[in-house]
Amino acid sequence: MNNGQGIFVTLEGGEGSGKTTVIAKLKGYLESRSIPHIITREPGGIEIAEKIREIILDPSHTAMDARTEALLYAASRSQHLAEKVEPALAEGKLVLCDRFVDSSLVYQGYARGIGMDQVWNINQFAIHDRMPMLTYYLDIEPEAGLARIAASREREVNRLDLEGLPFHHKVREGYLNLAERFSDRIVVIDASQRLEDVEGDIIRSLEERILKDF
Repeated sequence: MNNGQGIFVTLEGGEGSGKTTVIAKLKGYLESRSIPHIITREPGGIEIAEKIREIILDPSHTAMDARTEALLYAASRSQHLAEKVEPALAEGKLVLCDRFVDSSLVYQGYARGIGMDQVWNINQFAIHDRMPMLTYYLDIEPEAGLARIAASREREVNRLDLEGLPFHHKVREGYLNLAERFSDRIVVIDASQRLEDVEGDIIRSLEERILKDF
């Protein structure tokens, strides 16, 4: 156990990058190490945020304005932090979250063209300066990621999946730009590898960078 201050780790990636599957594997690893933790996601993780998620990702909501989308994500994020993430960190737990503010910077700020600075300003109010200590970006060609979604019967098809290929290429470009800009925090993982190799890369990095404190 650490000294009482939890550790906030996030996973990011485009559609079909395998975040949900990888997180399930990492959960098993953390349990095997008896590391106190919670697994959560954005948008969602708690009742209020899950209801906002339904609105954002509903495939029928194609008329949603990009700024409305960004504000809804920020609102969901603020409640999720207050109700679930911050209490867990205060208890000294490792919080592993599927998506966080980087998603908004990339999807709404970069791919939708609102501007990363503008989306960051919206989110500063929402997150109260809380940022992950470490972020893993699962990088994969959009064509390969979307092919995974098409082949999976279990994966939900949401409004973002219905975007054209140029949008998904912009998402990847935005993530790579962020990873270069914040290389001290964001670790790029080749998500085209076998699942076992993706998991192994992340676990080795976690052990080297933060799990020695637990």
